Amino acid sequence: MSSPFSIKRSFEPAGDQPKAIESLIKGVSQGMQHQTLLGVTGSGKTFTVANVIQAVGKPTLVLAHNKTLAAQLAQEYREFFPDNAVHYFVSYYDYYQPEAYMPVSDTYIEKEAMINAEIERLRHASTQALLTRKDVIVVASVSCIYGLGSPIEYEKVNLRFDVGMKITRADLIRRLVDIHFSRTTGDLEPGLFRVVGNNLEIMPVNEKNIYRISLGPDSVVAIESIDHITRRILEQKNNFFLFPAKHFITSKEEAERAFVSIKKELDARLKELTSQGKNLEAERLKRRTQYDLALIREVGYCNGIENYSRHFSGKKAGEAPDTLLSYFPHKADGTPDFLTIVDESHVSIPQIGGMYAGDQSRKKTLIEHGFRLPSAADNRPLTFSEFEHRVGQTIYTSATPGVYEKEKSTQVVEQVIRPTGLLDPIVSVRPVVEKGEYKGQIADFVVEAQKVIKKGFRAIGTTLTKKMAEDLVDYLKEKDIKCAYLHSDIKTIERIEILTEFRRGTFDILIGVNLLREGLDLPEVSLIGIFDADKEGFLRSETSLIQIIGRAARNSEGHVVLYADMTTGSIERAMKETNRRRTLQIEYNKKHGITPKTIIKAIKDITDHIMSDHKKAVGVLLELDEELFKKNPKLLLKEKERNMNDAVKVLDFETAAILRDEIQKLEERLVTQEKKQKKEEGTNDKRRLSKDTKKKV
Repeated sequence: MSSPFSIKRSFEPAGDQPKAIESLIKGVSQGMQHQTLLGVTGSGKTFTVANVIQAVGKPTLVLAHNKTLAAQLAQEYREFFPDNAVHYFVSYYDYYQPEAYMPVSDTYIEKEAMINAEIERLRHASTQALLTRKDVIVVASVSCIYGLGSPIEYEKVNLRFDVGMKITRADLIRRLVDIHFSRTTGDLEPGLFRVVGNNLEIMPVNEKNIYRISLGPDSVVAIESIDHITRRILEQKNNFFLFPAKHFITSKEEAERAFVSIKKELDARLKELTSQGKNLEAERLKRRTQYDLALIREVGYCNGIENYSRHFSGKKAGEAPDTLLSYFPHKADGTPDFLTIVDESHVSIPQIGGMYAGDQSRKKTLIEHGFRLPSAADNRPLTFSEFEHRVGQTIYTSATPGVYEKEKSTQVVEQVIRPTGLLDPIVSVRPVVEKGEYKGQIADFVVEAQKVIKKGFRAIGTTLTKKMAEDLVDYLKEKDIKCAYLHSDIKTIERIEILTEFRRGTFDILIGVNLLREGLDLPEVSLIGIFDADKEGFLRSETSLIQIIGRAARNSEGHVVLYADMTTGSIERAMKETNRRRTLQIEYNKKHGITPKTIIKAIKDITDHIMSDHKKAVGVLLELDEELFKKNPKLLLKEKERNMNDAVKVLDFETAAILRDEIQKLEERLVTQEKKQKKEEGTNDKRRLSKDTKKKV
């Protein structure tokens, strides 16, 4: 049977890739449940895996341990499979503070979350693709093991619209509300619909196009796909499918059953608490639960509704929740029928293993003190054992696989030789503390960084804390060095934008903590400084050091400096392994007459796919107004302000917001421009003064 995947490549497998591809495909065909691809940084592990995916021909889950890495992988797989469905599935929270209670201080912290609407749209696109196509690759973060609505219910309530379909306008509106679409009279966003005369316009949750359904007295007359910005008709359609606006779908019958079940559990729990003399906890639980139930009945939702998920799904106490994994295909006997790739497995696997315990510890406290029913504990991520049973045949990829992967894998395939001939970088050790003429790690790093910057390359510095990263950036900026920091407090899309700008040369030095360790493809980086490398621990372990060192392996002039006042066991082992690989690579290059060359890679990022329309509109306006700005920036700003005020007067706040952000960008440019002019004028004044002085003399 031919594969539904079609890989597009401008080059053939090289180095260790052909051998690795063959071995992994053979392993899958022989039914090996676990395999490991030990591939050094820059050896093209993603390309190797892409070839395996094409050969195996099954839907594939690619797991990454953070959103940034997932974004990069999604982009790479899109390039390899432009004609197939490659999707991005990560947590939709830009900010998330879970519900918690601290008995010691009697402090209750309410759940607080900021949902990224664009990422939520991409999540829906992922699940819908899995239910409708065979050629699907979903790149997901490890958060995909958290509960998601039932795929059976999700698929069961989808609506199909056909031209000629018998339905009234009122019935159509009712059906849309039933699958959690909301009516609006304003602009459409994913999950909203509006009624305009005999036309009903819908924006599905998985895309940005509008579908206009034209209705006659009792049937559908026409269906059109419309561009949501230009309002241009893209396509006349005979039919289209519409999936629910939310993953958690419950019928009215099931909802009523759930209410009865919740009340039954509440009564039992109240008796239990009262018998223990916990009257305060009992009263707290009674009020909260009754309030939540009333709110759900009235508006269909309450804050923390996910804590009642077991009742609405009909699952038994302790039963594993449905997750993204449930949406992948399964055989008749229920076993998974898809391929799983665990990227940077030495980090991803421990993360998956630790998620359940952390969640349950927090939930236990909430339940004990009457903030939640015991069933709230079933709103949880999968246990590691449940995860193992729910993934398909698995390939772990890492430059430093952990003990778990090595023990579980039937075979470990090594990929040490890079197709480019690039070597593992030269590693040197220098002191941390200032001594004599040596000025210490920061001063030394600055000197070395300036050397590579002059050559057109970039530098990375890794710190042990976020605070140190931020302070170091402030210090470097004072010295007029273009730099930025990157850590977990920065929003998902902003992280990706920072990495892209770094590659483009907007700034020359990037400072970070452990987000800079794994999976980031930065061929422009030729220098890495590892500060305080002798501080043994997670961030300075053998595995971490090898991973950090590998960030410089995509550049022919790669060099890593370990700043350490003593040689730890981790430093010694990391350098030994790096030198082993480097020796093998040098021998291979000599044998095949290969001269290492820095990787040339196009600067692309996933933000093209998830950037908001608002941001795109601002960008377009800035491009259009470029010439006007050059001629008379102040006049342009006045005109833009007038346009913004006019938009506000007619209540067109969307246009006003776009103009506001464009004005902000233009003002920033103007300030920068004026500073530059003043500096140049000051220099010219000094020159004139010098000339005048000379004349007088």
